[in-house]
Amino acid sequence: MLPEEPLHEIQARADDAAASVTAAFSRPLLGIPGTKLASIQSPKRRTLLPGPWHYWWQAHYVDVLVDAALRGSPLAVQHANQLVRTIRLRNGLRATNWYFDDMAWLALAVARLDALVPTRPVRAQGRDGGDPPVKIRPHPRMLSSLGEALRSAHNRDFGGGLYWNRRRTFKNTPATAPAALYFARSGDRERAQSLVDWLNDVLLDPGTGLYLDGVKAPPSRSGEPVLERAVFTYNQGPILGALLELGGPANVTRAADLVQAVGSELTHAGTSVLITHGTGDAGLFTGILCRYLALAAVSPTIPSSRRQEAAELVSATAQELWAGRTKRGQWSVFSPHPLEPAEQHYPAGTGVGLSTQLSAWMILEAAARVRRRLG
Repeated sequence: MLPEEPLHEIQARADDAAASVTAAFSRPLLGIPGTKLASIQSPKRRTLLPGPWHYWWQAHYVDVLVDAALRGSPLAVQHANQLVRTIRLRNGLRATNWYFDDMAWLALAVARLDALVPTRPVRAQGRDGGDPPVKIRPHPRMLSSLGEALRSAHNRDFGGGLYWNRRRTFKNTPATAPAALYFARSGDRERAQSLVDWLNDVLLDPGTGLYLDGVKAPPSRSGEPVLERAVFTYNQGPILGALLELGGPANVTRAADLVQAVGSELTHAGTSVLITHGTGDAGLFTGILCRYLALAAVSPTIPSSRRQEAAELVSATAQELWAGRTKRGQWSVFSPHPLEPAEQHYPAGTGVGLSTQLSAWMILEAAARVRRRLG
């Protein structure tokens, strides 16, 4: 059991991470006032565009701004809305892209953001006074486009599941799990449950209790689909969220078992500190898992022992990240590996990647959520 630290201290750490990421990475797109996007590297390159386009990293930037807003950060909603508009602008005035997992992440983030923003009451066009106002969300077209794209990737090939990208040769957990959670939250619960059932039937490893990466089309027409057995931390997160969102005895039991499996299989030996997967795209993975472990830690539906285990996993990982941080001026830099100091990976004068710093921010926000809700 970790020693309890004051809530104000845990929240101050999340504030520090938020301020550090914003200072190090956030910038306007093409110098346009009112736009906001994150550079993928700090120090920022001296170009008008913030480096290569990593759509799904920006989606998680939106999501963690929502986390900050839920703690009461005064500018987080404004920044998140600027970021959503700029994502669409940078993406060629489209919400969708080539990868269905990217789109699922953005749909989840935008839906969470819209739930925070008070709806605007407007009267139906051509109607007079007596009718009640119609409420609209800030990003209806974006969510409609993303939802339509995700539904198009779900069919009976390989028995169900969601394709990873528009080539439609690979169905996997990275696309199926966040899409299942999005559908569960947006009211399409039957589709969400069918995606969860497919993951349980096809990609759940009975030996570890964890979800494998995916299943690929056979190399020949007569062959069998090829199972990709890689295990990543982030794949466990959104399926945990979907199980909790859908509820019911079978889903809740599976969620509790998944928390236990994460604690047994995805931690450093002798600790409750979660493993990580390095930098680049993989730098985001463990932060994503912590977001959903925090949901499990405060869920009234799963046994208290599993709630405590989820809380311990989040808190232990956050504590080690905080202890190992280094400073560049007044801002913090966090290690990609919680049990190793940040200076070891990011010596003075070297560039720092956005993904690992977003992940650290996510983990510290998750710790704040756990501490705030559990008292």
